[in-house]
Amino acid sequence: MSVQEVKKKAPRDNGAPDHKLNLHPLMLKNYGKWKYYEKVRTGVLKRVAESGDVLYVVRAGSPRTMSVNVIRKICDIADKYCQGFLRFTSRANVEFLVGNEKDVKPLIKAVEKELGFPVGGTGASISNILHTQGWLHCNLPGTDAAGSVKALMDELYKDFVKEKLPNRLKISTSCCSINCGGQADIAINVQHHHPPRVDDKGVGVCEHPKVVAICPVAAIRPTTADGRPSLEVVPEKCMYCGACHGQCPSMEIRDAKTDTLSIWIGGKAASTRKGPSFMKLAVWGLPNNAPRWPEVGEAVKTIVEAYRKGGKPYERLGEWVERIGWKRFFEITGFPFTKYHIDDFKNARATLNTSTHVRL
Repeated sequence: MSVQEVKKKAPRDNGAPDHKLNLHPLMLKNYGKWKYYEKVRTGVLKRVAESGDVLYVVRAGSPRTMSVNVIRKICDIADKYCQGFLRFTSRANVEFLVGNEKDVKPLIKAVEKELGFPVGGTGASISNILHTQGWLHCNLPGTDAAGSVKALMDELYKDFVKEKLPNRLKISTSCCSINCGGQADIAINVQHHHPPRVDDKGVGVCEHPKVVAICPVAAIRPTTADGRPSLEVVPEKCMYCGACHGQCPSMEIRDAKTDTLSIWIGGKAASTRKGPSFMKLAVWGLPNNAPRWPEVGEAVKTIVEAYRKGGKPYERLGEWVERIGWKRFFEITGFPFTKYHIDDFKNARATLNTSTHVRL
């Protein structure tokens, strides 16, 4: 193929794009040559380069689910005060990149007054809550992740705009047991309590091999019903995850009467100090009480306050629990310890009591 023919081809549209094309001019100029950063206030960072250039980053919490009109307002503010440069973080914060110090205060005023977004989420505060799609978009939600975020942040707003915690605190909510919301210091997940209910007539339109293969514990197998191919669930194997419902809506796992919410704590992806860690169950069986989920809000606030009072500076929530022990954690919070809190997974062997002397 000649050079001329290559040039005529359509531009490459797969793979990771070149991120440098969208960087602020000061970021591009000082790429890899930043000297330090400091916090001007909660939600405002000042980055200083070796060349002496200064770039301000203003972080605001967004509702994540936004209309086109709101996005246009965000872009208008960015055009006015920061040459149009902004980005959305993985936790749906909006970060405005400001090159001139004189534009920082007017930008903050515009964000708070015109958009109604709070500025904060940096340092030892609660960042914007990471959540799954919920009722708006997910194909198998047992609760609403986006709605619960609104209810929770109404309760935790002060800890977003102020840095009054031992360290950063990340929260996530998930609308199904599959938990694509990921790990977090505090994670709220829905739990189902029975196998899916199979609609033999509706299941006929589903791709049976895919439904059988998606089950992580091989609890689904082919069968026949009224002389037609169908599927059945082995109750003893099923762990109520709901993965099959995503492949076949006729395998209904959701139940408004029995679904509950649980809170897991201690998840961390950072490699600092002790490295990444899995989250563990803290509270089990909270009612799925939409639209404000008051029981979940109270439980989360109990954990946050206990961590605020007992955590050491720079200590993450999971590290605090490991230091004081789970027995002490349950004593401080008042949460009941149930059989569901016993960690019997194979990777937990290092933390289980393996001697003849029982230690709680």
